[in-house]
Amino acid sequence: MSNQFCSLKPFNTFNLDVHARHIVVAETAVELIDAWQTSQQQQQPVLLLGEGSNILFLEDFQGTVIVNRLKDIKVEESSSAWHLHIGAGENWHELVQYTLTKGFFGLENLAMIPGCVGSAPIQNIGAYGVELKNVCEYVDVLALATGEVRRLLAEECQFGYRDSVFKHQYQSGYAIVAVGLILKKHWVPITLYGDLSQLDAETVTPQQIFDAVCHMRSSKLPNPDVTGNAGSFFKNPLVDAERARSLAKNYPDIPLYPQEDNKVKLAAAWLIDRCDLKGFSVGGAAVHRQQALVLINQEQATSSDIVALAHEVRQRVGRKFNVWLEPEVRFIGASGEKDAVGVIG
Repeated sequence: MSNQFCSLKPFNTFNLDVHARHIVVAETAVELIDAWQTSQQQQQPVLLLGEGSNILFLEDFQGTVIVNRLKDIKVEESSSAWHLHIGAGENWHELVQYTLTKGFFGLENLAMIPGCVGSAPIQNIGAYGVELKNVCEYVDVLALATGEVRRLLAEECQFGYRDSVFKHQYQSGYAIVAVGLILKKHWVPITLYGDLSQLDAETVTPQQIFDAVCHMRSSKLPNPDVTGNAGSFFKNPLVDAERARSLAKNYPDIPLYPQEDNKVKLAAAWLIDRCDLKGFSVGGAAVHRQQALVLINQEQATSSDIVALAHEVRQRVGRKFNVWLEPEVRFIGASGEKDAVGVIG
């Protein structure tokens, strides 16, 4: 299905009224390839999109937006695990619900993360102590120029914090068409973060973790169907251990999460909150009052409003803590992705 000069409002959760020269909703690999190759022949920019839940369109897109809607779920059983093969266009939260009803456990901490399955490996999505890399077995990548599908095993995906090979080597000219997940039959609950820490790890069920995660997310995060947003706007910054100790001296209540390689993760929401920015607005954009990490389209915001708001948040946190936040959201200009830090300054 193809349309000319269509609104991208249904395809970005910020609900910004931006447009694309063409929109193609692809339900097969052949449609993906055809749309991409046609754009190349016409020398027009092209953007692959899932549900637009991690995107900020800076302006109208002067090319073709291809919406990936490849859907499929296959399940195989081994002696120790369930192996799921999921089409990239499947909705992530609906997949989490599906696994629970089937008795496949391990995704419950990742409930209510917006977006499609195909977007999950790009960001290495994570929440409440679980990241996609913990359950990923492989990712199937389609080379749009040749039609060849290559299967990348999890260790080849170079998963990092909100990072993967799909943001680098496989960013341009490739489309994720399927993701393979492995869910161990021996289920071990992860109850380290938030309200989950109040649950009894000895007796807790996957359903209880799912319910608690849904409650936490729905109580803190605005529904994009009601209030436009792209979830967590900034990444949680990583600093070295010495910098973390210095911050802890000045701010004894600062949350610190030790990581590998002598790094410590800080809570971006805490940093923003300590700058008294909850509810702060620029034009129609605002910092969410319940969760400081979320920037919202409060009242017919423009892209410029959101960029200006992000600039102010980054500057205030930087001046107070000497920690410089980087957007987690991808910034899309007229012809493709732009450096988000460079845009907001």
